[in-house]
Amino acid sequence: MLFPEEIETERLRLRRLCHETVDVFEYHTLCSAHEPAIEEVTAYLPWDPHETVKETADYLDELEAKWDNGTRAEYIIRPKEGEAGAGKIVGSGGLIVDWETQTGKPAIWLRKQFWGNGYAGERAEAMLELAFERLDLDLVAIPVQDGNDRSRAAVEKYLSTYGGQYDGLIRNSTVRPDGTIIDHHRYTVTQQQYQEHHSKADSSVSLGSSNRAQREP
Repeated sequence: MLFPEEIETERLRLRRLCHETVDVFEYHTLCSAHEPAIEEVTAYLPWDPHETVKETADYLDELEAKWDNGTRAEYIIRPKEGEAGAGKIVGSGGLIVDWETQTGKPAIWLRKQFWGNGYAGERAEAMLELAFERLDLDLVAIPVQDGNDRSRAAVEKYLSTYGGQYDGLIRNSTVRPDGTIIDHHRYTVTQQQYQEHHSKADSSVSLGSSNRAQREP
């Protein structure tokens, strides 16, 4: 299996996001106008709040297809007992993989009520370990939309731990669902930087099997 079905960190449990692991109606509630502050949550995300249950079901179908073809691993995030939101779905996070460039791109969204708990950084640690220890990728790149200062601060905090760097501002980087052209700040960490700064002995991440993936041709 290319991606682990479950990942554990010190405070979080990550489980594959698919039809078998979530109720589509419950997940739609979290991704739609039913969720408090969803507009603020999605302001800098590449998707808008879901309008219908079918839209959510189609999204889960898309994630399952990308999981099967090895281009994206996406996980629901639940805090462990004793943590804020224990047992609840507080958001999702994952890794988008470009095998041609040997690059992984982490992704995350968290419900606003769970911001400020350090969950994003802990999930980032798991995605870096997945990218470098499991998938043997060369690079992890993190794009942050210009203006999203909160996310930039969080990325800079955890990336510095692994020797990462700020590469600069990419103009007209992508287009949002509403057609707005946006700029991205790009942060990266290479596998060499990661290995030089990461201590397996101090890692709280459990990916299951530690066998590395075979590189795609």
